[in-house]
Amino acid sequence: MSDAAATARAEAHLADGVLTVVVGGDWQIVGERPDWHDLVARTMAAAGTQDPPRRVRVEGRAVASWDSALPLFVGQAMRGAESIHAQFEMANLPHGVEQLVHQLAQRPAVKHDDAALPDVFTAVGVFSTGFFGEVRDIARLVGECVFSMLRFFRGQAQFRWRDCITEMQLCGAMALPIVGLISFLVGIILAYQGAVQLRQFGADIYVADMVGVAVVREMGPLMAAIVLAGRTGAAFAATLGNMKANEEIDALETLGVSPVDFLVMPRLAALFLMMPLLALYSNVLGILGGLVISAGILDIPASLYWAETKTIVDLSDLFTGLIKAGVFGILIGLSGCLRGLQAERSAAGVGAAATSAVVTGILLIIVLDTVFAVIFNILGW
Repeated sequence: MSDAAATARAEAHLADGVLTVVVGGDWQIVGERPDWHDLVARTMAAAGTQDPPRRVRVEGRAVASWDSALPLFVGQAMRGAESIHAQFEMANLPHGVEQLVHQLAQRPAVKHDDAALPDVFTAVGVFSTGFFGEVRDIARLVGECVFSMLRFFRGQAQFRWRDCITEMQLCGAMALPIVGLISFLVGIILAYQGAVQLRQFGADIYVADMVGVAVVREMGPLMAAIVLAGRTGAAFAATLGNMKANEEIDALETLGVSPVDFLVMPRLAALFLMMPLLALYSNVLGILGGLVISAGILDIPASLYWAETKTIVDLSDLFTGLIKAGVFGILIGLSGCLRGLQAERSAAGVGAAATSAVVTGILLIIVLDTVFAVIFNILGW
């Protein structure tokens, strides 16, 4: 078959108020095809008249192959005939085209009103439903973890310390380089910014106070938690999501093994135990970063910097940071495990769960840190 024969074509002629359109060739949605409005405009110009036809007839002759392109063209012709109140006819079209044309005609047109205001009530309702659904899922997982902990103390939990120790190594020892680097750089940034302002008043030594309190109370636990939320929380979500996609969690439930006891609790325990240690490590590196800037820019001896730090940082500051770190560890574990258990059974679902775990973990960390700041201020810590 030649290219001319294979191309979608439509020939029209107007006689005695009847517009006859003959279609043929190969009608494919990805190929070139005639446009109804251009075809009618050329036909009316060739006939030398502006009077609309009283009847529109579409005939199919030598249609080689077709897909949705042909029904769309015929449907366009039908709507064009209706717009000028002309009678519309179809003849000799391939089997199934007429049925598709009528189905398209019955489908209501979608109106896009860009100027219309958004449906605020619907948006608020959708957000509220999703928010309370998330709260419900988190509360359910927390409740299951509480019951699992009670079973652990009674010796009935299916908890393996070997898995917990492995996770402690992964989220603790393996995270030391990145946590140390970020904490050291944060200490440098705090000291440098503080030095720029304090040296104007001759209060260079108070850089040690600012860096010590900020790192021990806030930045140390916070930086360690954010790093683990992006590193360990995503890993938890990806691991559990992959297990769910491979139906390994279903197999555990079939064997009578609780996924919370076997998969969630070892990870929560590992993060709860390792986060305070990582926070202490982060504190040391942050203070060391401040010491480097103080010694290099402000010419403050290391011994004087350390003595000033000890005068301002006490056990209440240290315990405040450690309490935050332990709770942050639980939040990271809950976020990662929750998203992993909620993941869809596909590769895309695993990736989405890992991303959502990071976002959820960081959001909960920031919100709870704000709550801790208010509570500790009320308690005078």
